[in-house]
Amino acid sequence: MILIYKMDGCPYCNKVINYLKGRNLEYRLMDISEKQYLQELVSIGGQEQVPFMIDTDNGKKMYESDDIIEYLSLK
Repeated sequence: MILIYKMDGCPYCNKVINYLKGRNLEYRLMDISEKQYLQELVSIGGQEQVPFMIDTDNGKKMYESDDIIEYLSLK
């Protein structure tokens, strides 16, 4: 499962989400406006930066929309 930590209005988050939608990949969004997801993001990634992706199947974690899209293109 692909988890995407995102924030409303973030163009980089929207770029990743649109890519996921276009590729019909299964994913789950975590909106950091909800305190629990913000805390998870900082705990796991160490920063309040979005987008942040976790591929739970492969244990891969990353920031940066272009890096996330490049990684997803290999799936």
